[in-house]
Amino acid sequence: MSKLTLDRILQSQGFGTRKWCSELVADGEVSIAGVPVTDSRVAIETDGLVFTIFGDDWVYREHVYIALNKPANFECSRKASHHPGVLTLLPEQFKRRDVQPVGRLDHDTTGLLLMSDDGPFIHQQSSPKRHIPKIYVATTHDPVTPELVAKLLAGVKLHDEPAPLAAVTCRIVDSHQIEIVLEQGKYHQVKRMLAAADNHCVALRRTQIGKLKLDELELAEGEWCFLSDAQLALLVPDNNVA
Repeated sequence: MSKLTLDRILQSQGFGTRKWCSELVADGEVSIAGVPVTDSRVAIETDGLVFTIFGDDWVYREHVYIALNKPANFECSRKASHHPGVLTLLPEQFKRRDVQPVGRLDHDTTGLLLMSDDGPFIHQQSSPKRHIPKIYVATTHDPVTPELVAKLLAGVKLHDEPAPLAAVTCRIVDSHQIEIVLEQGKYHQVKRMLAAADNHCVALRRTQIGKLKLDELELAEGEWCFLSDAQLALLVPDNNVA
């Protein structure tokens, strides 16, 4: 149980500087349980707090854990250069509270992307030492064959990698689609592995991280949601991702 002054609460949730948040409170823009609060220095219990600002209800969260169904042509960068950044798909206050992508998907890769403002969580999820499996579905230029699957499972040599990289599991989806499970998360890994196995990736989608499945989140492209504690518990290192 912890208490914070209302201006600090609003600042922590990304609504602006403490001075700006104090002005919002003084102007009657914030209410709790339907009652306007005009004293920004009042101490409020944060556990379970729901407040209304600009007519919208917001749940206080010490940290946010977000799943985004990333569309194509968005960069996983806070300082995007050639395409819009994924943060433009979220409310502005998330940028102010330093929400950032957990790892990266190429600008043309779609699918499940995690985002958070929790540094240790970002580090843990990004660390190759945790061996968190990620599932990708790749559309290929040439037909998918059992020989291609065998090469990916056996491991292919990539430029600048000291040892061959292999898929954890791999299966044919249809004539030009293959599902690949990886743990390493190397740069352009799926695309480079397919090229090294004498095929070419023309589209790539991440469908699952750990046991968290994008389809079960029911997000259209560009949509996002907060992750519940139960959903966060699915982001565990476990090779049995089915």
